[in-house]
This record gives sequence, C-alpha cells and structure tokens, in this order.
Amino acid sequence: MAAGGLRVRSAFRKGLFTDKVAIVTGGGTGIGKAIAQELLYLGCKVMIASRSEEKVRTAAEEMSSLIPTDSPAQVKALQCNIRKEEDVKNLFSTTIGEFGKLDFLVNNAGGQFPSPAAQISLKGWNAVVDTNLNGTFLCCREAYHSWMAENGGVIVNIIADMWKGFPMMSHTGAARAAVDNLTKSLALEWAANGIRINSVAPGSSIYSDTAARNYSATENVFLREVPNIPAKRLGKPEEVCCGFAIILITLFSTGNHLF
Repeated sequence: MAAGGLRVRSAFRKGLFTDKVAIVTGGGTGIGKAIAQELLYLGCKVMIASRSEEKVRTAAEEMSSLIPTDSPAQVKALQCNIRKEEDVKNLFSTTIGEFGKLDFLVNNAGGQFPSPAAQISLKGWNAVVDTNLNGTFLCCREAYHSWMAENGGVIVNIIADMWKGFPMMSHTGAARAAVDNLTKSLALEWAANGIRINSVAPGSSIYSDTAARNYSATENVFLREVPNIPAKRLGKPEEVCCGFAIILITLFSTGNHLF
C-alpha cells in the first residue's frame, strides 16, 4: 500500500489472526477500511458496518475480491447506524450468527464537522456526541452482553488527538475525550471477564478522500497542518492501522509467533 509516497505493509505474519472474528464499525471508508484490510491480511473474518449500506457493501465487494483463494479471511457487510440501539443489537447478533463468535471490536465509526464552538447548534452538538460517544458506548455494551462477558475479547476505540484541545472541533473533541475515559473505565470494570480495551488517537493530519469530502475548504483544513509535521507530509489511513495492529496484537495473546 502506498501512503503519500511511502510504501506501507503489515509488520506482522500473514494469517496471524486465522479463525478470529472482528467487527469494524465505519469499515467501508478511510481509517476503518484500512483497518479491515489489515485484519483480512492477518486471516481474520471481518464484519464491516456503516450507516451507508451502499458504501459498506461496495467496500466489502472490493476487499473480498483481493483476498487470496487460499486465505481463511472473509469479509461481510451490514448497514448499521450506531446511534440506534436496535441497529447495534442486530449488528452483533448477525455477526455472531454468521461467524459463530466475536474476538475483536473496532469502534471506528464517527462523524463531525468543522465549526467555531459559538456557532454550533444544539442539534449539531447532539448529533456528533450521539454518534461519537453514545454510539461507541452502545457497541461496547453490546459486545459485552452478546459475547465478551462470557468469552473475553478485545476492543479498540478510535478516538482523536484532542489532548491539548480541539479548536473548530469542540463537539468531537469533547466526545472523544469522553470515549478516552470510557475506555479506561471499561478496561477496569471488565478486566475480570478477560476483556482488554485500548484506544488509538490519530491526529488531524491523517488524510483520506472520504475525510476530504466531508469538510469544506478541504485543502486548507489538511494542508495547513503540514508545516507543523516533522515529515512535512500528511499521514494516510494505512499508517494509522499499523499502530492499531500493534495495539490489537499486544492486547490479544495468541501464543503464536507474530512476525
């Protein structure tokens, strides 16, 4: 995979996650799609979910066509609005019904829009918080009840680099900071169940075509970050998924050689 002229490939042994099952929300585009592709390379069976049925099914078809015939990996797609409790319940019951279990949950789905805080309407604020915080909570809770409470598992939450504040994105900064605390709280509450939870916080300099289409004045939004980046280039979703894979494998003890 190419990332801004940089060649990107998995650091881990092909087929490492053979017989493992994952759900990736927001898995049809951007970072979520890159994560799903990494899991497929590692031999995982993956259910990708998105609010847009067309996007997620198109992505699943594309990724499925790239899986070698001798690979145990599989990818399925399901429409799911993580803000809706019934959609979330259906996502988990369908995945477990299809693949028989659930080892990994990647909470990647989210959404936001750039705006000065003073101009964010209550409707806009609630929409972002409902998706990024409440949707993540619903997915974590359903993973617990549907499978992981009895069988253990791994949850990785994709948040954001909001540690020093997030000007022009105060709604998602607040929601992602809350997910950071949720991650820590659940890690402590559910440790006795064999559930390991961590988070990955990509910076605002990660460029994807999907993200670009979501923001107005796109070139300024992304390119203004470049002078502050030591590498003097924007990051790509594939590079985020490398960090994700390291965390996922660190949390999940396979008992096998990793490389």
